[in-house]
Amino acid sequence: MIHVQYFARYRETLGIDAEQLSGSFASLDALRQQLLARGGVWQVLAEPNLMCARNQELCSLDEAVSAGDEVAFFPTVTGG
Repeated sequence: MIHVQYFARYRETLGIDAEQLSGSFASLDALRQQLLARGGVWQVLAEPNLMCARNQELCSLDEAVSAGDEVAFFPTVTGG
């Protein structure tokens, strides 16, 4: 199982803050593509500025994913 968390605007748009996914994914992008296939509000994860983390470390969508990993998707943030 992979624990997936959604933060900020993604959590609000999707209506959930986390879920468990079973299956085998070669990368974070492969996992994201499965989520996008759900259609509808899930298209928010197609944004080009999407940020992600694996096991609480920022990473790219090319990052490999293994069972037991924690994955997080969140929009970029700006501050001043």
